[in-house]
Amino acid sequence: MPLPLLNCDMGESFGNWSIGLDNEVMPFVDCANIACGYHASDPHVMRRTVKLAARYGVRIGAHPGYPDLMGFGRRSMACSQSEVEDMVLYQIGALAGICQAEGTQLSYIKPHGALYNDMAANPELLEGVMRAVHAYDPGLPLMIMATANPEPHRELAAKLRVNLWFETFADRAYEANGHLASRRLPDAVHHEQATIVDQAVMLAKGEPLTARDGTSLSLPCDTLCVHGDNPESVAAVRAIRDAFNNLGAA
Repeated sequence: MPLPLLNCDMGESFGNWSIGLDNEVMPFVDCANIACGYHASDPHVMRRTVKLAARYGVRIGAHPGYPDLMGFGRRSMACSQSEVEDMVLYQIGALAGICQAEGTQLSYIKPHGALYNDMAANPELLEGVMRAVHAYDPGLPLMIMATANPEPHRELAAKLRVNLWFETFADRAYEANGHLASRRLPDAVHHEQATIVDQAVMLAKGEPLTARDGTSLSLPCDTLCVHGDNPESVAAVRAIRDAFNNLGAA
Protein backbone atom coordinates (compact mmCIF):
# COMPACT_ATOMS: atom_id res chain seq x y z
CA MET A 1 0.00 0.00 0.00
CA PRO A 2 1.31 3.51 -0.77
CA LEU A 3 2.68 5.57 2.09
CA PRO A 4 0.53 8.51 3.21
CA LEU A 5 1.52 11.97 2.07
CA LEU A 6 2.96 14.24 4.75
CA ASN A 7 1.11 17.56 4.87
CA CYS A 8 1.87 20.68 6.90
CA ASP A 9 0.06 23.99 7.47
CA MET A 10 2.19 26.82 6.07
CA GLY A 11 2.13 30.44 5.00
CA GLU A 12 0.60 31.55 8.29
CA SER A 13 2.69 34.69 8.80
CA PHE A 14 0.98 38.06 8.43
CA GLY A 15 2.57 41.44 7.80
CA ASN A 16 5.29 41.97 10.39
CA TRP A 17 4.32 38.83 12.34
CA SER A 18 6.25 35.68 11.51
CA ILE A 19 4.68 32.30 12.33
CA GLY A 20 6.06 28.84 11.65
CA LEU A 21 9.34 27.48 10.34
CA ASP A 22 8.32 27.00 6.73
CA ASN A 23 11.86 27.13 5.34
CA GLU A 24 13.01 24.37 7.68
CA VAL A 25 10.08 21.97 7.25
CA MET A 26 9.34 22.34 3.52
CA PRO A 27 12.11 19.94 2.34
CA PHE A 28 10.61 17.07 4.38
CA VAL A 29 6.91 17.22 3.44
CA ASP A 30 4.87 16.25 0.39
CA CYS A 31 2.07 18.81 0.70
CA ALA A 32 1.95 22.44 1.85
CA ASN A 33 -1.44 23.68 3.11
CA ILE A 34 -1.13 27.40 2.38
CA ALA A 35 -3.35 29.85 4.26
CA CYS A 36 -5.43 32.03 1.93
CA GLY A 37 -5.81 35.28 3.86
CA TYR A 38 -8.99 34.67 5.88
CA HIS A 39 -7.57 33.11 9.06
CA ALA A 40 -3.90 33.92 8.41
CA SER A 41 -1.45 35.08 5.73
CA ASP A 42 -1.51 37.95 3.26
CA PRO A 43 -0.84 38.16 -0.50
CA HIS A 44 2.92 38.60 -0.05
CA VAL A 45 3.20 35.64 2.35
CA MET A 46 1.05 33.52 0.06
CA ARG A 47 3.26 34.20 -2.94
CA ARG A 48 6.47 33.64 -0.98
CA THR A 49 5.17 30.31 0.32
CA VAL A 50 4.04 29.18 -3.14
CA LYS A 51 7.54 29.93 -4.45
CA LEU A 52 9.09 27.95 -1.61
CA ALA A 53 6.84 24.94 -2.23
CA ALA A 54 7.57 25.04 -5.97
CA ARG A 55 11.31 25.14 -5.29
CA TYR A 56 11.12 21.84 -3.41
CA GLY A 57 8.53 20.19 -5.65
CA VAL A 58 5.94 20.13 -2.84
CA ARG A 59 2.26 19.89 -3.74
CA ILE A 60 0.34 23.07 -3.02
CA GLY A 61 -3.01 22.97 -1.28
CA ALA A 62 -5.43 25.80 -0.53
CA HIS A 63 -6.08 26.10 3.21
CA PRO A 64 -9.31 28.13 3.47
CA GLY A 65 -10.86 29.04 6.79
CA TYR A 66 -13.44 31.28 8.42
CA PRO A 67 -12.82 35.06 8.07
CA ASP A 68 -11.30 35.32 11.55
CA LEU A 69 -7.78 36.76 11.61
CA MET A 70 -8.04 37.71 15.28
CA GLY A 71 -9.00 34.17 16.31
CA PHE A 72 -6.75 32.43 13.77
CA GLY A 73 -9.80 30.71 12.32
CA ARG A 74 -10.26 28.58 15.41
CA ARG A 75 -13.66 29.99 16.38
CA SER A 76 -16.84 28.64 14.83
CA MET A 77 -19.03 31.08 12.91
CA ALA A 78 -22.73 30.91 12.10
CA CYS A 79 -22.43 30.51 8.34
CA SER A 80 -24.92 29.00 5.93
CA GLN A 81 -24.04 26.32 3.43
CA SER A 82 -23.99 28.84 0.58
CA GLU A 83 -21.82 31.26 2.58
CA VAL A 84 -19.30 28.50 3.26
CA GLU A 85 -19.33 27.49 -0.39
CA ASP A 86 -18.65 31.03 -1.56
CA MET A 87 -15.97 31.87 1.00
CA VAL A 88 -14.09 28.65 0.23
CA LEU A 89 -14.34 29.28 -3.51
CA TYR A 90 -13.09 32.84 -3.02
CA GLN A 91 -10.02 31.67 -1.10
CA ILE A 92 -9.25 28.87 -3.56
CA GLY A 93 -9.33 31.41 -6.38
CA ALA A 94 -6.96 33.78 -4.58
CA LEU A 95 -4.28 31.12 -4.09
CA ALA A 96 -4.84 29.66 -7.55
CA GLY A 97 -4.10 33.06 -9.09
CA ILE A 98 -0.79 33.25 -7.25
CA CYS A 99 0.05 29.69 -8.30
CA GLN A 100 -0.62 30.57 -11.92
CA ALA A 101 1.65 33.61 -11.66
CA GLU A 102 4.43 31.35 -10.36
CA GLY A 103 4.00 28.71 -13.06
CA THR A 104 2.49 26.10 -10.78
CA GLN A 105 -0.98 24.99 -9.71
CA LEU A 106 -3.16 23.80 -6.84
CA SER A 107 -3.16 20.08 -6.10
CA TYR A 108 -5.82 19.75 -3.36
CA ILE A 109 -7.95 21.62 -0.79
CA LYS A 110 -7.73 21.33 3.00
CA PRO A 111 -10.05 23.50 5.12
CA HIS A 112 -8.60 24.99 8.29
CA GLY A 113 -9.38 25.06 11.98
CA ALA A 114 -12.97 25.55 13.09
CA LEU A 115 -14.26 25.21 9.53
CA TYR A 116 -12.49 21.84 9.22
CA ASN A 117 -14.00 20.64 12.50
CA ASP A 118 -17.45 22.07 11.81
CA MET A 119 -17.76 20.43 8.41
CA ALA A 120 -16.77 17.07 9.93
CA ALA A 121 -19.76 17.34 12.28
CA ASN A 122 -22.24 19.13 9.99
CA PRO A 123 -23.13 17.48 6.64
CA GLU A 124 -24.61 20.75 5.32
CA LEU A 125 -21.33 22.61 5.78
CA LEU A 126 -19.39 19.68 4.35
CA GLU A 127 -21.63 19.78 1.29
CA GLY A 128 -20.96 23.52 0.95
CA VAL A 129 -17.22 22.91 0.96
CA MET A 130 -17.57 20.04 -1.51
CA ARG A 131 -19.66 22.21 -3.83
CA ALA A 132 -16.93 24.86 -3.80
CA VAL A 133 -14.27 22.30 -4.67
CA HIS A 134 -16.37 20.80 -7.45
CA ALA A 135 -17.22 24.24 -8.86
CA TYR A 136 -13.54 25.17 -9.08
CA ASP A 137 -12.09 21.82 -10.20
CA PRO A 138 -13.76 18.46 -9.51
CA GLY A 139 -10.41 16.76 -10.02
CA LEU A 140 -8.90 18.36 -6.90
CA PRO A 141 -9.01 16.13 -3.80
CA LEU A 142 -10.61 17.48 -0.64
CA MET A 143 -8.76 16.62 2.56
CA ILE A 144 -11.04 15.70 5.47
CA MET A 145 -10.65 14.13 8.88
CA ALA A 146 -10.51 10.35 8.98
CA THR A 147 -13.02 8.76 11.36
CA ALA A 148 -13.97 5.26 12.43
CA ASN A 149 -16.94 5.40 10.03
CA PRO A 150 -15.91 7.23 6.84
CA GLU A 151 -18.75 5.84 4.71
CA PRO A 152 -21.19 8.79 5.07
CA HIS A 153 -18.46 11.15 3.85
CA ARG A 154 -17.60 8.82 0.98
CA GLU A 155 -21.28 8.64 -0.03
CA LEU A 156 -21.67 12.42 -0.05
CA ALA A 157 -18.45 12.83 -2.00
CA ALA A 158 -19.62 10.29 -4.58
CA LYS A 159 -22.94 12.14 -4.90
CA LEU A 160 -21.19 15.47 -5.49
CA ARG A 161 -18.38 13.92 -7.57
CA VAL A 162 -15.52 15.01 -5.31
CA ASN A 163 -12.42 13.00 -4.48
CA LEU A 164 -11.45 12.63 -0.82
CA TRP A 165 -8.14 12.32 1.00
CA PHE A 166 -8.61 11.10 4.56
CA GLU A 167 -6.26 12.80 7.01
CA THR A 168 -4.80 11.45 10.25
CA PHE A 169 -2.58 12.95 12.95
CA ALA A 170 0.59 11.51 14.43
CA ASP A 171 0.72 13.80 17.46
CA ARG A 172 -2.86 13.57 18.71
CA ALA A 173 -4.78 11.08 20.85
CA TYR A 174 -8.04 9.74 19.41
CA GLU A 175 -11.47 8.98 20.77
CA ALA A 176 -13.14 5.66 19.90
CA ASN A 177 -15.19 7.25 17.09
CA GLY A 178 -12.02 8.49 15.41
CA HIS A 179 -12.42 12.10 16.46
CA LEU A 180 -9.44 13.88 17.94
CA ALA A 181 -9.35 14.10 21.72
CA SER A 182 -10.01 17.62 22.98
CA ARG A 183 -6.86 19.58 23.68
CA ARG A 184 -8.36 20.37 27.10
CA LEU A 185 -7.92 16.73 28.11
CA PRO A 186 -4.67 15.42 29.60
CA ASP A 187 -2.40 13.60 27.12
CA ALA A 188 -4.51 14.75 24.16
CA VAL A 189 -1.35 15.94 22.40
CA HIS A 190 1.73 13.74 22.07
CA HIS A 191 5.01 15.52 22.72
CA GLU A 192 7.55 12.70 22.76
CA GLN A 193 9.16 12.26 19.36
CA ALA A 194 9.27 8.46 19.67
CA THR A 195 5.51 8.32 20.36
CA ILE A 196 4.76 10.59 17.40
CA VAL A 197 6.93 8.57 15.01
CA ASP A 198 5.49 5.27 16.25
CA GLN A 199 1.94 6.48 15.67
CA ALA A 200 2.86 7.79 12.21
CA VAL A 201 4.31 4.41 11.24
CA MET A 202 1.26 2.54 12.57
CA LEU A 203 -1.06 4.74 10.54
CA ALA A 204 1.10 4.37 7.44
CA LYS A 205 1.04 0.58 7.76
CA GLY A 206 -2.72 0.47 8.32
CA GLU A 207 -2.33 -0.85 11.85
CA PRO A 208 -4.99 0.00 14.46
CA LEU A 209 -4.36 2.61 17.14
CA THR A 210 -5.53 2.40 20.74
CA ALA A 211 -8.23 4.98 21.46
CA ARG A 212 -8.45 6.83 24.77
CA ASP A 213 -10.98 4.32 26.09
CA GLY A 214 -8.64 1.42 25.33
CA THR A 215 -10.51 0.13 22.28
CA SER A 216 -8.92 -0.60 18.92
CA LEU A 217 -9.33 2.08 16.27
CA SER A 218 -8.65 1.66 12.54
CA LEU A 219 -8.53 4.77 10.34
CA PRO A 220 -8.18 5.32 6.60
CA CYS A 221 -4.97 7.27 6.01
CA ASP A 222 -4.24 8.97 2.70
CA THR A 223 -2.29 11.79 4.30
CA LEU A 224 -0.70 12.52 7.65
CA CYS A 225 -0.66 15.99 9.21
CA VAL A 226 2.63 17.16 10.71
CA HIS A 227 3.58 20.48 12.25
CA GLY A 228 6.47 22.86 11.75
CA ASP A 229 5.89 25.68 14.21
CA ASN A 230 8.85 25.00 16.54
CA PRO A 231 12.26 23.27 16.37
CA GLU A 232 10.94 20.17 18.17
CA SER A 233 8.13 19.70 15.66
CA VAL A 234 10.53 20.12 12.73
CA ALA A 235 12.76 17.44 14.24
CA ALA A 236 9.72 15.16 14.52
CA VAL A 237 8.88 15.75 10.84
CA ARG A 238 12.41 14.78 9.85
CA ALA A 239 12.17 11.64 11.99
CA ILE A 240 8.85 10.68 10.38
CA ARG A 241 10.32 11.22 6.92
CA ASP A 242 13.27 8.99 7.80
CA ALA A 243 10.90 6.32 9.13
CA PHE A 244 8.79 6.47 5.95
CA ASN A 245 11.91 6.24 3.79
CA ASN A 246 12.85 3.09 5.69
CA LEU A 247 9.35 1.67 5.18
CA GLY A 248 9.54 2.37 1.46
CA ALA A 249 12.94 0.70 1.21
CA ALA A 250 11.82 -2.40 3.12
